[in-house]
Amino acid sequence: MDAKTQKSELTRAAIVGAGLDLASEQGLEAISLQAVADRIGLSKSGVFSRVGSREALQKAVIEEFGRRFIADVFVPAVQLPKGLPRLDEIVRRWITRTRDVDVHAGCIYSAGAFELDDREGPLRDMLHGEVTRWRSALRRTVQQAVEAGHLRPDTDPEQLVSEINSLILGLLHDGRFLREQKAAERATATWRRLLDTYKR
Repeated sequence: MDAKTQKSELTRAAIVGAGLDLASEQGLEAISLQAVADRIGLSKSGVFSRVGSREALQKAVIEEFGRRFIADVFVPAVQLPKGLPRLDEIVRRWITRTRDVDVHAGCIYSAGAFELDDREGPLRDMLHGEVTRWRSALRRTVQQAVEAGHLRPDTDPEQLVSEINSLILGLLHDGRFLREQKAAERATATWRRLLDTYKR
């Protein structure tokens, strides 16, 4: 990679990072080419030349949030054996990421869902696709735990995924809005208790 290409990619990464910060603070709709340009000291045209339209930038922000989320939560967990070890690691890492990152910076998946829930369009469709794919991966992990004999055979993967998601939303609410210092500890205790009801 030549120096010019590397600089261009670093600039684009800085643009998307600034957009992610803005979305975390104020929501996806707060993202604009000018607002991002002001944050990183570029011209509006300089931002446009690297990411395109406002909608393209918003989509790039959702993609980047998803990339970071998967890298923190899912990728390390798949190094563990399929079944309960992997599922438990995913949830533990999700709780940790929520405590250390999302409680402070905001969660695009959850905040974006509330922001865009009644707005039709490409941005909502993209976020919906990202969240749906994540839930599908989590559901497959639950199913693998059932098939491995780690969870009861009558376990409904969709139900357990919904309960895990509810646990995380509760952690976000208590940690971010109530600023409850023990929110993550309580979420972990809730997960342990929930898991006990599904184990064989």
